[in-house]
Amino acid sequence: MKYKRILLKLSGESLMGENNYGLDTKRLIDFASQIKEINEMGVQLAIVIGGGNIFRGLKGADKGFDRVKGDYMGMLATVINGLALQSTLESINQPTKVFTSIKMEPVAEAYSKPKALEALNNNEVIIFSGGTGNPYFTTDTASSLRAIEIEADVLLKGTRVDGVYSADPEKDNSAVKYNNISFDEVYSKNLKVMDLTSFTMCKENNMPVLVFNMNTIGNLKKIILGENIGTLVKN
Repeated sequence: MKYKRILLKLSGESLMGENNYGLDTKRLIDFASQIKEINEMGVQLAIVIGGGNIFRGLKGADKGFDRVKGDYMGMLATVINGLALQSTLESINQPTKVFTSIKMEPVAEAYSKPKALEALNNNEVIIFSGGTGNPYFTTDTASSLRAIEIEADVLLKGTRVDGVYSADPEKDNSAVKYNNISFDEVYSKNLKVMDLTSFTMCKENNMPVLVFNMNTIGNLKKIILGENIGTLVKN
């Protein structure tokens, strides 16, 4: 196996499936099945989920919500998503633990690195919800932070496109896909991979980021086995 411990970042929108809002049961089952499969291979797996399928703080601010309150609403949306994925995983007999960045027992356990590592070593899948616990930070930043904290081998960013392109492939047919690219090249070419805060954290802490299409069933396992899937960003 190429990776032994990974941090998987999933967008809230990815959980919508074919819906325009909320959660799609089939998509949850597809994700859970792939996650269980690689966990059974011996991979330690942590997950950060966004909340954009329910509420996004920035969009709330555009509509008149206080930015700080809007961001906290977004954090709560990630907890809902985390509990949904946990429930789906447990329904297929995959032990899973949800940690929150804001204390909210009995909903889930407050995050700490020692507890997270203990759960990983017990072969549990762990889900980090609530973002960083602070307004003005995205779940991309939360994924970078947690990946670095748990000393993951790689941060896997699951998206609906199959890697990093020179332009938006959904809008520009001439867009070229990169198989490998450095953090500095992403900066210089002004490519959109993650927000700047999270991206800088990964660069400064030598945390490679692999962008891939999570919606294609089997891709997660192929990455673990070392196949050339998606785009690898590293120093």
